[in-house]
Amino acid sequence: MFQPFMRPSSETDGAPLAPFSRSPLRAAVIGAGAFGRHHAVKYAALAGVELAAVADPSLEARAGAMARHGVPTVADWRELLGKVDVVSVCSPAQTHGPIVRAFLEAGAHVLVEKPIATELAEADALIALAQARKLVLTVGHQERFVFARSGLLDFADTPLEVECWRTGPWTGRGDDVSVVLDLMIHDLDLVHQLIPGRVTAVRASGTSLKSVFADEVEARLQFENGARARLLASRIADTRSRGLRAIYTDGTIEIDFITRTVRNTTPHSLRPLDLEDPLGASVGSFVAAVRAGSAALVRPEEARQALAMALAIDEAALPAPAHQRVAARA
Repeated sequence: MFQPFMRPSSETDGAPLAPFSRSPLRAAVIGAGAFGRHHAVKYAALAGVELAAVADPSLEARAGAMARHGVPTVADWRELLGKVDVVSVCSPAQTHGPIVRAFLEAGAHVLVEKPIATELAEADALIALAQARKLVLTVGHQERFVFARSGLLDFADTPLEVECWRTGPWTGRGDDVSVVLDLMIHDLDLVHQLIPGRVTAVRASGTSLKSVFADEVEARLQFENGARARLLASRIADTRSRGLRAIYTDGTIEIDFITRTVRNTTPHSLRPLDLEDPLGASVGSFVAAVRAGSAALVRPEEARQALAMALAIDEAALPAPAHQRVAARA
């Protein structure tokens, strides 16, 4: 039986959320591209949820959504404000802030694909708005669900060093932001879950080949507790790879996210990485949190932390022309 990944309501910040009793929940997906298409499938398969509409400016994408799901489609997402209960925002990263804000203001609970926003002030405003309106706001850091199922987040020990890599060939998706905000931000979220505390030093280098932003970035982080992290993200690599290595005082854990295999030389046991559908777990957790009035597994404050580090790495790498650089603001 499905066990939703969500936090008890006592762990939410600000005013507690209220359980949501309407059935079916009316759901919409904003952006019917690679990610949005999958979100629509997950909503359509959930009991007690009605996929009410899909929004996308592309006529071809709308036609595809209509053919697959037989639901109304619109070119302008604004037509759906006030008409749905929950929404997945799967549009380009630069549009996340204004779209999320509009749906929160209209009273909808929001699951936004990463990043939560592209500026920290924007992220802070969204978090404050969700708290004020007592709405669930969560972010699609899906690898967190794999970690949660494995038990790695339950370790009492902090690793001495973490290494992450996330590479793949150029697809053209996500090129409105750097590879750090597009891909590395997933691993930044995981690193912050494994290593608590403040980052005291950031070093990074980047390469732009296909876009005006960094398409490949290597970053090194130093934490105040002495731990270190090394991250590599590329969207111009020859091959696709996704992995993490965590070195502890008593051994090493290495995870291949593509094959879902684990090498563990520590004395701590891990459950198998048998979560075959992280996106389904993410959408299901979001809906369950809305129903229960609880915070979802990925809290917006945690997504904000990953965004802050991503912007700091972008600034350290400085691969783009000066007028296109995004400065990190703590």
